[in-house]
Amino acid sequence: MLSISLGPIALPVAPLLLLAAVWIASWVATKLSARQGSNPEHPEGADAAGNAVFVAAAIGLLAARLAHLASNAQPYLASPASMLDLRDGGWDAMTGATVATAWLVWRGWRMRRLRRPLALAVVAGMLVWSAGLLFTGARDAASMPMTALATLEGGHPVDLRMAAAGRPVVVNLWASWCGPCRQEMPALAEAQQRERAVGFLFVNQGESESTIRAYLAGLGLPLREVLRDPGSQLGPAVGSRGLPTTLFYDAKGSLVDAHFGVLNPAALETRLRALRANR
Repeated sequence: MLSISLGPIALPVAPLLLLAAVWIASWVATKLSARQGSNPEHPEGADAAGNAVFVAAAIGLLAARLAHLASNAQPYLASPASMLDLRDGGWDAMTGATVATAWLVWRGWRMRRLRRPLALAVVAGMLVWSAGLLFTGARDAASMPMTALATLEGGHPVDLRMAAAGRPVVVNLWASWCGPCRQEMPALAEAQQRERAVGFLFVNQGESESTIRAYLAGLGLPLREVLRDPGSQLGPAVGSRGLPTTLFYDAKGSLVDAHFGVLNPAALETRLRALRANR
């Protein structure tokens, strides 16, 4: 699952899971440290363990972002402002986890009384994260769904596999009323014109053919391969309750990456690189 709905608002699942895991880990660390009793050598008390978890999470996130930017320097240097756009989902999870764990190990080494609380806090956080991924089915759309779609030109319904035609494809779920969709559409349109080995499928969610045509005419972007999902079935099928949602499938129809929210040009290019590597 990529996103969940809270009334009219859709929120990404991964940050919510991370926030829950960090909060539970901090709570466990604080409670266990309090049970050990106060120590005159460390007057900061039980809060030191809980605070250490939050600091580790912050340092880990910073390291994860910097590692991602370093490994994808070229597209981000072409658009420096995008380095600060955290909505793009650009994080090196392994680096972040390693740095956060190393900081907690160092903290436990400096303060012996925190070793057990911090160790169990890490276990608790990992359990929450793993259970959350299992419960939400983070990769429940590993292959292309068979949702029936319509072309703007009419004809027989098609599904994603038919529309992909054996190519790696970027599938963008959008609607004319969606502000973030309008924000990212120029970058996607430019990439469609530039890319030769990767296809781009723009799947409108729930709008009429006349609305789509009027919107595209007003937008002035030469989009190709625009499809309609009249019943807005594709979003739930791929685990997303909000827009925009962008999916990256290899030539075999397997999901390589997925993103809920705005994709800036730099973030799009990093995902296209991964997609090309999986051809």
